[in-house]
Amino acid sequence: MAVETRAMPGQVPGELVRAIDWRGAFWVASGVPALVLFSIGGIAGTTGKLAFLVWAVSMFMGFLQSFTYAEIAGLFPNKSGGASIYGAAAWVRYSKLIAPLSVWCNWLAWTPVLSLGCSIAAAYILNAIGPIPAADSPEVLAWVQANASTLAADSPRIAEWLAANAGHSADDAVKALLAQDGITSLTPAFRNWTLFTHALGPVTISLNLVFFIGAALMLLTFAIQHRGILGTANVQKYIALLVIVPMLIVGIVPILTGQIHASNYSPLVPLNMTEWNVGGWTLVLGGMFIAAWSTYAFETAICYTSEFKDPKTDTFKAIFYSGLLCLLLYTLVPFTFQGVLGLEGMLAPSIVDGSGVANAMASMVGGSGFIVNIMVMLMILALMLSINTAMAGSSRTLYQGSVDGWLPRYLTHANEHGAPTRAMWTDLIFNLGLLAIAAADATSFFFILAVSNCCYIIFNFLNLNSGWIHRIDNGHIPRPWRAPNILLAIGTLFAFVNAAFMGAGAKVWNPVALQSGAIAAALIIPVFLFRHYVQDRGQFPDHMLEDLKLTPGQMQERKAGILPYLTLIAGVVVVLVANWFFTLPA
Repeated sequence: MAVETRAMPGQVPGELVRAIDWRGAFWVASGVPALVLFSIGGIAGTTGKLAFLVWAVSMFMGFLQSFTYAEIAGLFPNKSGGASIYGAAAWVRYSKLIAPLSVWCNWLAWTPVLSLGCSIAAAYILNAIGPIPAADSPEVLAWVQANASTLAADSPRIAEWLAANAGHSADDAVKALLAQDGITSLTPAFRNWTLFTHALGPVTISLNLVFFIGAALMLLTFAIQHRGILGTANVQKYIALLVIVPMLIVGIVPILTGQIHASNYSPLVPLNMTEWNVGGWTLVLGGMFIAAWSTYAFETAICYTSEFKDPKTDTFKAIFYSGLLCLLLYTLVPFTFQGVLGLEGMLAPSIVDGSGVANAMASMVGGSGFIVNIMVMLMILALMLSINTAMAGSSRTLYQGSVDGWLPRYLTHANEHGAPTRAMWTDLIFNLGLLAIAAADATSFFFILAVSNCCYIIFNFLNLNSGWIHRIDNGHIPRPWRAPNILLAIGTLFAFVNAAFMGAGAKVWNPVALQSGAIAAALIIPVFLFRHYVQDRGQFPDHMLEDLKLTPGQMQERKAGILPYLTLIAGVVVVLVANWFFTLPA
């Protein structure tokens, strides 16, 4: 079943259609820069004043890696689904299990953007409806004054607070605890409502208001994408203009108005460190690990190859210009945030969990009141932009993975608009489960993020190496764009650097993140075995490698010999050695 190559008027029902050029893909991928807002505080809380450099270096690595993806995408003008699909075609000669691992890990990396983004957007909406008062707000200060006599100096709570906060006095404890009680008392009751909550291993599940509002936002995203790629691109374009322009303003205005303080960038040592050591390097590698989830993500611009009107020219332009946009915003925004807020401001709970980013952006451009409300709306739009990008890309990965024989057959369906609706429903239902976890607390949120990124690093490792495998096995296939050899070699080197990031850095975010990521990746084994041996009786669809002009018999020819297997072994060794050598500071 080949993917339809005609535009929508002549469309065959149930298949994707060629309806956009590279500009459409650029707008669909324009939600990627907003991902910086997901973890800008979390990375500062891990790497300290090195945070702005972590973002810049990670983004530069992602940009160089993208040239490998641009080349392999050009080999498959009739496939959708992104780099994982194109990379899987290189690995399938060498292992039936490794190839679907690439597709699966890419999907597990992208699809949680829906749940994580919806949980942050829902928190913004809740804050607008019933905000939690700040400790220094007039209402909390008035409550503290009125209830000052309710907390005795000999209270057990005072002793507990002093034991946890050495170096402070009893008066400090009274003030802190009364402010805490005031915030609790004045917080709207519905903010603490939950239909169900339960601890499950390293995370908590909660069906609270964040969950239900987030679910409604997911359904809205589904409705937008139901109209097909052209309708999605048009909606994304207008949302993107409303979001990217303010992000540029926030990134530039503080520089022009002299709000940047050089002291906020030095000394360049890891958080709470006075010198560089193994523990400090572990924190930095943890920052590089989690930053990759955002900075590499513009590769989603090549998820729509089979929907390009002219894939020979549109594919490279889509990823290149998306990369330039991300290169600008991922270096500018973290630099400005850190220069204005300083480390203490970046570590504020509201910045770490994302709920206070809009207020910070408003203050950077000298606004308050109405401007804050505008920024809140723009933050919600930015998150919706990211969510739309994630569903568009991840659903097409599921769709093409099914078309090519990696994933269950039911995903091979598109509606009358060319939207892969069954894949979209799968995304939505899976993310409702993740949303119940992400809505619970920050620990659960970052656990999902860390496990998701373990899968993303596995995908990147396999696909960066697929570049040279395609060169060896499929060098005779014309390439609309060919990456310079030096960039292909750099991409291969970065595959192992990324493996080190995962081995060393995953533990920074959760002690069991690496093991959980490996388990999540391994779930493809029963899924693929069901599709391949039960549904397809051990045979791949004839069209799977039609773009490479290969027959099933030619798949047995392995020109790269044992090199792909040695690469896999070396990658596993790098992960294990990095995990053993790099340890968290005491």
